[in-house]
Amino acid sequence: MKTEDIKAFVAVVQKQSISHAAEVLHITQPAITRRIQNLESALGIDLLDRNTKPPKPTPMGRRVFDQCQAVLRELKALKTLAASNTAPAGDLRLGITQVIGDYVLIDALKDLSESFPDVQAKLSTHWSARLITQVASGDLDAATVLMPAGFAFPEHVSVDNLLALEMVPVGRRCDFAERPYTLRDLHQHGWILNPEGCGFRNKLQRALAAQGLPLQVNLDTFGTELQLGLVASGVGIGLTPHSLLSASRHRDSLMALDVTDFKLEVNLWLVHLEELGNLLQPVRQFGASIAAGFSAGLPATVQP
Repeated sequence: MKTEDIKAFVAVVQKQSISHAAEVLHITQPAITRRIQNLESALGIDLLDRNTKPPKPTPMGRRVFDQCQAVLRELKALKTLAASNTAPAGDLRLGITQVIGDYVLIDALKDLSESFPDVQAKLSTHWSARLITQVASGDLDAATVLMPAGFAFPEHVSVDNLLALEMVPVGRRCDFAERPYTLRDLHQHGWILNPEGCGFRNKLQRALAAQGLPLQVNLDTFGTELQLGLVASGVGIGLTPHSLLSASRHRDSLMALDVTDFKLEVNLWLVHLEELGNLLQPVRQFGASIAAGFSAGLPATVQP
């Protein structure tokens, strides 16, 4: 069943004339007749009552005509979706990490809605590694993730490096002096971290293990601002992007700790499908809005 055959049948019914349909489609009348015969053969039914002049659709032909119109509308929508020069519209499947969602997501979604009112954002939250897998498999259109600079992304996705970030240990200000520390110095305080599966937690655990130290977790929970609030209450030491520490409402009670034997630098990445058509522009704006939200609180030493 060919699209050209469907278009020919629809044109004949709409124009109520084979000759007029041929003029509209810029083909000959015999070609129109052959295309309708091809469609009838594919469906196994007669679509036109040829005992009438001009030919009119049979009762089943009328139902097929309605369905053919719907098919052509969907085909037009598909072409529009794939065309990068058309106005963005439709569902946009976005993935974010919990850290990103805590601070900058609301403003990023507001910017997206104002710039592209016909785009509906559908959000998923997971670990960065899982989000990358979902983009690679086509389950998400794009995701903003935190990964090291040398991370090997799947070959068939597009990646934009948005921003460099420094993850810093954070303690309650009244518990620490302004001086360098080691992981061994901090070990007795215990940590407040994301639950197991977090890449940052894994990095910290490996650094401690290299010194023969266990990872002492006082509390694991999602939510950067919640974690920083618990740090400010003296529950333990946290681990957070430096810019989010500056943006926290608890910042006056907190201190970024200078730990000489543990440095964790990551990048904020925008990962997206290679073919996004007219959704590429809103995806890039979403990534830029997320990066701008992080940049607002960054110290000069880690500005991109």
